[in-house]
Amino acid sequence: MLTAVSKNNSLGFSLVELMIGVAILAIIASIALPNFQAMLQNSQIRNAAESVANGLQKARAEAVSRNTNVTFILGADAIGTYSAWTVNVVNPASTIDSRSSNEGSNKVTRTVLPANATTITFNNFGGVVVNADASASLNQVNFSAVGGDRSLRVTIGAGGNTRMCDPNVTSGSSPRAC
Repeated sequence: MLTAVSKNNSLGFSLVELMIGVAILAIIASIALPNFQAMLQNSQIRNAAESVANGLQKARAEAVSRNTNVTFILGADAIGTYSAWTVNVVNPASTIDSRSSNEGSNKVTRTVLPANATTITFNNFGGVVVNADASASLNQVNFSAVGGDRSLRVTIGAGGNTRMCDPNVTSGSSPRAC
């Protein structure tokens, strides 16, 4: 025998319930979107800083393992090349490794110290030596991005050691402080 389904036992949502759910979702999304965008920018800053730090460490390690001078060259200061770099053997000239600027950090701004320095040369002991072209050696790279709420710094010591830190952390006891 067939039974009729009563109208009180409807399965699903009414239009009013659906609109309330959509409105709540829109409010939550509008609150979360700015934080999500800042998180993406901070991720690009970290990606660029870690890439440069890894490139510097690679150049230093290759200089020691090959028992020769190796240079790390930061990409030109043009739009889209802020985090590009190349690691080269000085003599005989050859490229060991490189990174293009479009690998996840193309919206990051970098500044270098000393100004306009883009090259650092490591000797066979992993220390910093004078560049072959007598240009100033790179000793600090700062990274930031519009919309990001963090900046990072990569420093190179006289002994060739590389360190990434946060210049906004002022506590001397924090390992993230510069």
